[in-house]
Amino acid sequence: MNLEKVFFAFFILLALTLNFGFFIGDLTDPVQHNAYELFAALVISLIATVMKFGDRTQIGAVLLAASLVADLQLVIAAIIWGFANHIFETGLTPGLTASIVSLSGGAVLANVVSVVLLVSETLQSRR
Repeated sequence: MNLEKVFFAFFILLALTLNFGFFIGDLTDPVQHNAYELFAALVISLIATVMKFGDRTQIGAVLLAASLVADLQLVIAAIIWGFANHIFETGLTPGLTASIVSLSGGAVLANVVSVVLLVSETLQSRR
């Protein structure tokens, strides 16, 4: 068993599950979406992205692209959350919460693409 591949798969799956955990809930209810969970999803997603930089294959390029998409959407969601809590006087409104959760949903989709590619690559390497 290759320990490097175990850590690689671990971080890809953890990025998906943390992001999915943040995404689940009422779209407009900020109580159901924890800021720390968004932060954890962003940090783990960034770690997973860094781990993908060494792969020089075509699938590696697509994995990196999907990870960069997820990172971008999570960073924008975190910026919106930060602005809503610290700069805007209104705080988290249902509209802003919906924007944050929608961006997280896009990142979930990008993470699903990464997991599907990881599984398909693993299945092809067995043949």
